[in-house]
Amino acid sequence: MRDVLAELLQWWEAGETVGVGTVVATFRSAPRPPGASMLVGPDDTAVGSVSGGCVEGAVYELAQSVVASGVPVLERYGVSDDDAFAVGLTCGGILDVFVEQVSRETFPQLGEVVADIEAGRPVALATVIEHPDPDRVGRRLVLRPEGPAQGSLGSSRADAAVHDDALGLLAAGSNATLTYGPDGERRGEGMRVFVWGFAPKPRMLVFGAIDFAAAVAKVGSFLGYHVTVCDARPVFATTSRFPGADEVVVDWPHRYLRAEVDAGRVDRRTVLAVLTHDPRFDVPLLEVALRLDDDVRPAYIGAMGSRRTHEERLARLVEAGLGDAELSLLSSPIGLDLGARTPEETAVSIAAEIVARQWGGSGERLASTRGRIHHDD
Repeated sequence: MRDVLAELLQWWEAGETVGVGTVVATFRSAPRPPGASMLVGPDDTAVGSVSGGCVEGAVYELAQSVVASGVPVLERYGVSDDDAFAVGLTCGGILDVFVEQVSRETFPQLGEVVADIEAGRPVALATVIEHPDPDRVGRRLVLRPEGPAQGSLGSSRADAAVHDDALGLLAAGSNATLTYGPDGERRGEGMRVFVWGFAPKPRMLVFGAIDFAAAVAKVGSFLGYHVTVCDARPVFATTSRFPGADEVVVDWPHRYLRAEVDAGRVDRRTVLAVLTHDPRFDVPLLEVALRLDDDVRPAYIGAMGSRRTHEERLARLVEAGLGDAELSLLSSPIGLDLGARTPEETAVSIAAEIVARQWGGSGERLASTRGRIHHDD
C-alpha cells in the first residue's frame, strides 16, 4: 500500500473513486507479500502490483466491477483455479486479494492516515475482509499508539478485540490477517480482519564514513531502510559524500548508538553495519551493540574487516568481558561470500546477508537447493 499512496491520495483529494486490490494472505510461493496493493483509477489507469504480473489482469477487471457496484470482494487466486494459467499463479502460489472502492465517502480518514505515514508517525489500519453480515465487509478502524480509534468494524466488542492485536502488529511494523468470531470473539471464526501496520521505516545505521559506506547507504535506502551514516571525523562525515543516506551524523559511534537506544529509536528491525575496521571506533561500539537487551537488540550486527582484523577484534571484545553468547550475535567478517571486490559489490554482499538473516535464507544458490523458495511460508 505504501508504494501507491501518493497516487491514491491524489485521486482521493480530487473526489474520485478508486478501485483498490490488496494482498491480504499468501500461501506457498506467492510473489508479493501481504499489504501489496494495486489501484485502478477513474481514468482506468493501473498503478502498483499484487502479483508481479500473474493475476493483475483479473484483479483489474474485478476492481472495475467493484467500483461500479460498490460491493467489496475477497477473491482467491492460485493454480487450483480451472483457468489457472489465465488468472492463476504459474509459480504455484496462492494469494487472497481484497478488492474495495476508496473515496472520500468510503474512507474519510485517508488524508490523516497518509499524513501520519509521510511524517513517520505509526498508524494501523484494520479492515473487515470477510464476515457473515455483508454490511460489515469493508468497515475500517484506524488506530494509533496514543489517542482514540477512528471508525468502527461494526461493534464495540469487535473494535476492542482487534485494538490490541492491531497495535501489536504496528509495533512490529507487520501486516497480517486476523481471524475472530462474528462479533470479535477470540475463539471463533467468521470474521477476518486485515491489518496494515504502517510503522516508520526500519533503520540502517552505518558506522564509518568510508567509500564502502556510501555504497551500503545506497543499497540500504533501496531496500527501504532509513539510513544514517555516523563517524566521529567531521572531515569525512559530510552529506555531500553520502547522498544515499537520509542523515549523516558526526559523533563517536558508541556514544551515538547509546543515545539512540536511550531515546527509543533502535528496535528489533534495526540493522547495524560497522565498517570502520578501526579498534578505536568499532570495539567500544560493538560492546554497546552486543550487550543490548533482547527487545532493542538490532536484527543484524555486522562488522567489516579481514580475517586477521576479525580475530584481533574478537580478542579485544573478549578482553572487554563479552562472552560466547554475545559474540555469536556478530556477523564478522561482514556479508556473504560473493567474491565481491568493489564497494558496490561489497554492499550487495552485506545486503544479501541482511535479507538472508531476516527471512531465514541459507545464502546458497537457489539452483543448488530444493524445496520452497520462500522460507516464511
